[in-house]
Formats: sequence, C-alpha cells, structure tokens
Amino acid sequence: MSIKKSSLYGTATAVTLALALSACGGGSGGGGAAGGTYDKDATVNIGSLYEPQNLDNTAGGGQGVTEALNGNVYEGLFKLADDGEVEPLLAEDHKVSEDGLTYTFTLQEGVTFHSGKQLSSKDVKYSLERVLAEDSQSARKSNLEVIEDIATPDARTVKVTLSKRSISFVYNLSYVWIINSEAKDLKTSEDGTGPYRLKKWTRGSALSLDRFAEYWGEAAANKQVVFHYYKDATALNNALLTNAVDIVTSEQSPDALDQFTSNPNYKVNDGNSTTKLLLAFNDKAEPFTDVKVRQAVSAAIDDKKLLESVWGGYGKLIGSMVPPTDPWYEDLTDVDTHDPARAKKLLKEAGHADGFSFTLDTPNYDPHPTAATFIKSELAKVGITVKINTITSDEWYTKVYQNRDFTATLQEHVNDRDLVWYGNPDFYWGYDDKQVTRWVEEAEAAATEAEQTELLKKVNRKTAEDAASDWLYLYPQIVVANTKLSGYPLNGLNSQFFAYDIKKKS
Repeated sequence: MSIKKSSLYGTATAVTLALALSACGGGSGGGGAAGGTYDKDATVNIGSLYEPQNLDNTAGGGQGVTEALNGNVYEGLFKLADDGEVEPLLAEDHKVSEDGLTYTFTLQEGVTFHSGKQLSSKDVKYSLERVLAEDSQSARKSNLEVIEDIATPDARTVKVTLSKRSISFVYNLSYVWIINSEAKDLKTSEDGTGPYRLKKWTRGSALSLDRFAEYWGEAAANKQVVFHYYKDATALNNALLTNAVDIVTSEQSPDALDQFTSNPNYKVNDGNSTTKLLLAFNDKAEPFTDVKVRQAVSAAIDDKKLLESVWGGYGKLIGSMVPPTDPWYEDLTDVDTHDPARAKKLLKEAGHADGFSFTLDTPNYDPHPTAATFIKSELAKVGITVKINTITSDEWYTKVYQNRDFTATLQEHVNDRDLVWYGNPDFYWGYDDKQVTRWVEEAEAAATEAEQTELLKKVNRKTAEDAASDWLYLYPQIVVANTKLSGYPLNGLNSQFFAYDIKKKS
C-alpha cells in the first residue's frame, strides 16, 4: 500500500479482464473545455505538493513519482484506470492455466522505449525481477514474491509461473512499470514506453514531460505537461489564481475553495479518494497490545469533529480500512462511535483507570500536526496524555516503517484494496490475529471474486472490532481546474494522475 509522502506499499485484489486493448485514452474527464476547440500543441501546467524524491519507484521515489510518471512516462502490462478497473496495456493478451499457476502474456507489437529500443519479453522479465530485488522498495515487492519463475520463450511472450494461486496477480501487475533492461541512472532519468518522455526535472521547482512522437498508442492530447511543485497549499492556490498553473491535482486547503467555487473561470471537482488517515497503533507495544486500550482510544476521538475541522463539508467518515470503492466494503462506522464514557469504562477494565501516556510520532506535513493536536486534546478528556513527536517523511520511514520504533503514529495510506496488510503480522503496525491471517491467505487463493469478497468482508469486520488501527477519515479528492481544461482524471486512485487526455482551449 502506498503511504503518503513515502514509497510504500501494495495491496491485493481480484479483477476479471476484458482482453480488448484501449491503448492510451480512458481518462474519466473533468469538464470545462469539452465540445470546444482545443490546442493540440498546448502546455498543461499542473500544480502539486508532491515532488518526487527521485524518479525510481523501486528506490523510494514517493507519491510524487507515481503522480508524475505512472501512465505518463512508464506503462505496465496492465493499467489501473481512473474508475478503478484494470485494463490491458502493454499486454495484448494473456492466458491463465486451469490450476491458476501459469500466466502467459503476449506483448503488443511495435512498442519502443523513449531511447528507441524495441520492447521485448526480456524487458518485462527484468522489470519484474527489479521489483523483487533485495534492495527494492517497490509497492508490489511482497505481493509479487509469489512468482517462482519467469520465462521468455520469444520476444513477445512472457510466461510467469507462481508458487501458489494469486487471484490478485494481474491487479498487482498494473503497478509494475516496464523499464528498458539496459537503462541507467533511473533515479534521475527514465526510459519508459509511455505517451510522454522526460524533458527536464529541476529539483525543488518543476518536472516537464514532452509528447513522445513515436508512441505506440494514441498520441497525448497535449504537447507538454509541466508539474510545478509548491511547499504549501496557499502557494499552490495562488499559482492557480494567477494562471501559473491550470490545475491542482489534489486540493489540500478546503478553506480556500470559496474563491474557486464562486469564480466562473474555475471548476471544483469532488472525486473519489482511497486515501485513509490512520492513527496507527503499534499493536506489539504496550499498552496497545490490549484490544480494550485500542478500542478506548478510538472511542475517545470524535472523528466527525476532526473531519469537519480539517475538511469542512468534504471527505467521509470510515470505520475500517476499506473505502466505499472496494468490493468488500461495508459501512462499519457504528463499530467506532465517539463515546467518551465507553472509553473510560474500557480503560478501567484494561487496568488504566487513571489513564496512561504515550508518544505519537507525527509527520510534519499537513494535516498531521493539526490532527495530532486534536487527538491530544480529545484523549486528555479521558485521562490519556499524548506527547507529540514531529518527524520528517524520511525519519518516519526509518523510525516507524523500517525499525518499528514507535508506540503510535499518524499516516496516510493511499491505495485501494489494502485491507490485506492486516493479515501480515510483520507489517509495521504489528497486528497479529491468526484467523485474520488465514482469511487473507484464503482470499488470495480463492477461485472466484465472490469467494474472495466474502472472506475479506470478514477481515474487515474483525479488524474494525479489534480496533487494529483507528481509521480517522477518508480524504476527499478535490481537483480544481481552469475551465479551459477537460479530460483530466477526477479520482485520487493511488496518487496517479494521467495527463495524456487533458485538453486545453487556446
């Protein structure tokens, strides 16, 4: 599953694929310029808060590298469309053996990398092995460890053998970028097959992409896109108001929306997000080893009030890790109701009638400091003392994710269908329930999506009842754009932002 501002970590799901290819296209299309003439040689200026840490998604590139390069510069065998469907891309066709262990992929013809080299099965093999490498930080590494063998019988055929059935295999492949096996210096350069090639990256400022003239599919609707990076939401909004940028990928300042909703030159789009803000307990660290303590903390925090204070009328309450767009979603907000009296009762039963204290490791970018201060105030009402330890993204990755050196933390988990991580007792939050682990394993080995869905609904409810984490709220996905634009993606699906369908009036 991806974690905001970090390069983390994937999910599992099942998807049934139609094998007809829609090469580039497929944008869900924000409105504005539709129906009018547009400039095929336009430059689209995109405003973002998420600059890449580097350009390699297996080396900690972060949310920004996914936003800028996924689908635009790099492509996979499959792609995850803005509506959540998985569609074939570099894979023209694929077949699965009856036992579900062998996948045979036929590659598109006539695909070239930006360097001019022709795509071959060896590049696919290299790209998969790169994800699985010991030093890989890929979001899909653990998901793809089910791969036992990769064969390349000819230039257009890739045959992958799995060690066990994985109903999510094709879905997980939609996250794997196919890279030229001869490419070098991928942290600062690229060699993908996408509709754009990298023109220039000026650290701390902007990253520009130019239309790739030899692209194998449908050409991008614009000539160039430039991602402009800003340090805060105010600067980002000012850039939009002064026409320095044409569109903001994800509005992070709801208080500023009035200036756009009341202005006919802009359109405010409220799409679907998969980003959850979590108060993640270390379930292997006292006192959060006790389910009653976790339940008490969850009951003491008024999630509705927090959401209102941060996002106003946007966003949704969420009682579990599963957003409404996941197949196994059920509304479990009634499991985690705000009830300070219940919180005090649970604390007493857990032997903490006089409360306790803990340190909350908090990333230093919005909305974490605001949320941490709110949580500290809420928990003080039931006798719990919170010390806020503010850290950077890099510090969070090392301290919390790698070293598990924390008691509780705040973090945003971006991806869809990432409930399955509660089935991994080695994941950073340390939740360990043998029944949940079995359900997750059985779901991944399921023969049908219906069977998988039923099992993951059980996981969803059990983790919610156990307060494995406290899921504070589901982010809104607010894209604000100049009305000259159309064809932009509306949903915040795993931080990707397909730019190739964006049209701009001249």
